[in-house]
Amino acid sequence: MRRSMGHYVRTGYGGSATATRRFGGTAATAGALGGALARVAAGQPAEPGSPLDPALLAGRNVQEVMNAVVEAVRPVDGTQDAEAERAAIRDALTELLTRFPDADLLNLDPEQRAFAIERFTAIDVFRRFELDLGKTIVEKAPSAVTALSRLKEVRDYVKQSVAAAFRKLRDAGRSLTSGRISQVVRDALRETFEVFEGYAE
Repeated sequence: MRRSMGHYVRTGYGGSATATRRFGGTAATAGALGGALARVAAGQPAEPGSPLDPALLAGRNVQEVMNAVVEAVRPVDGTQDAEAERAAIRDALTELLTRFPDADLLNLDPEQRAFAIERFTAIDVFRRFELDLGKTIVEKAPSAVTALSRLKEVRDYVKQSVAAAFRKLRDAGRSLTSGRISQVVRDALRETFEVFEGYAE
């Protein structure tokens, strides 16, 4: 699995620096997600017509609020990247609510927002990997169960690697504060891809 991740970054993307640039959309969307969650938690008025307008969200259930966050952060534009990122946002918010069962999506604290951004980043990286190589993994596996197991192993490993990169940056004083979320996510992606690329040596 590690060799495959190394090959994916080194050969598929031409190295960690190129991979980081190619995932610029992930960093930008992470910034938009963090900004949207911070603004709504601070009670800042939404832009006219925004899906996160408090008046539109009054009395809505969790799934409806989650859908509103997805629409506000990554509207549909017909691209495969947008669909992958929309799914990653939804999955990240679902994992957030599993980790913090009492969390209010409209009033997340900084720790909860940081978790959502980190998880979104990891899930989006995995989804791109799955789009690029998932079919090959399934075709080469001896059974569907084995294929799913291998994909889950990759997904879990990507999550762990991305989490480690965020921890390293956090320990160095690079927190996910408003205004620099995208840059911190780019740095975390670079750290992650450098680790992956090392496996190809």
